[in-house]
Amino acid sequence: MKPVVGIFAHPDDEAFGPGGTLAKFAKEGRDVSIICVTKGEAGDNNSDKTHDLKDIREEELLKSAKELGIKQVFFLDFQDGTLSNNLYHQVADQLQELLKTIKPEIVITLEPHGVSGHLDHIAVSFITTFVFKRLSFIKELWYFCITEEAQKVSIKHLGDYFVYFPTGYKKESITKTVDISLGWDQKKAAMKQHESQKPDVEANLGTYEALPKEENFIILTQDTE
Repeated sequence: MKPVVGIFAHPDDEAFGPGGTLAKFAKEGRDVSIICVTKGEAGDNNSDKTHDLKDIREEELLKSAKELGIKQVFFLDFQDGTLSNNLYHQVADQLQELLKTIKPEIVITLEPHGVSGHLDHIAVSFITTFVFKRLSFIKELWYFCITEEAQKVSIKHLGDYFVYFPTGYKKESITKTVDISLGWDQKKAAMKQHESQKPDVEANLGTYEALPKEENFIILTQDTE
């Protein structure tokens, strides 16, 4: 079985996003890797750790990845909160070179609204799509997305954390739903590794506890027009 790569803007996007599916691929025997474009240093530190937040969040992602059975984690080390048009091609070039080395069959990222509307999420989704279309060995691009129901529950737990929280997707727009009930404990353990982001961990755990244990995706293939 060929490799799978998850591409995300920040440490914790993997756990709050498609962590259950990444763990499921790993259990099936695929080599699963994560590429993280930043180290999340623009966030707050809600842990009792006192060293540099970049290092804290890097350590947390490595622990989360271990919980999920991830083989390797790559950091591109762009600055958190700065991903915008002037960096698109720099990020794309680095992503492309890494993907040429790994040669995954499937790439997973957040859907084009970034799930939460976070501009770094949106940038990474766009850039990943651009690179996917340039690399024919990647057969499928999976956009992690949430349903309309999940969006309402998320807003309830996250409050006004974001200026605008995009509308979730209708069930008929979703290509694939992955049952993560058997991997729920792994996903939960992975989320809890992000101790510096404790309020987000608690909000996401509250959301997921209230919803079916599943993850939803919109899948593009190389022949998608």
